Amino acid sequence: MKIWKKEFDLKALNDHSKGCMVAHVGIEFVETGENYLKGTMPVDHRTTQPMGLLHGGASVVLAETLGSIASFLAIEEGFYSVGLEIKANHIKSATKGVVTGVVTPVHLGKTTHVWDISITNENEDLICVSRITMAILKQNFK
Repeated sequence: MKIWKKEFDLKALNDHSKGCMVAHVGIEFVETGENYLKGTMPVDHRTTQPMGLLHGGASVVLAETLGSIASFLAIEEGFYSVGLEIKANHIKSATKGVVTGVVTPVHLGKTTHVWDISITNENEDLICVSRITMAILKQNFK
């Protein structure tokens, strides 16, 4: 079942992210389906902690990016979404390569969305699982 309320393409999503944290850490939107969005992030000097491991906060940045964009794309015009809560469980470390996050909906209500994000490494080993809750608000600004 298609959940997207807005028309979009991956190039536009990636272009929209230039000049902010998403681009700074190298996140790219790479695939979409009827009910998911997929993005990648490199494990490099921008996303690792001093011991060379993928920083847990970087995983959360990837998860929140995917959940926030997915929520925005799944709401009607005239509304916007903001994060209420995000949690993450770090399952396995990563020291190189690229991690991939996939966001899927758990609940798409009128006032809240809940999204699950699974982050895997290049071998498809689970690195992190995250859940984000988004508040859906009526846009009353121009």
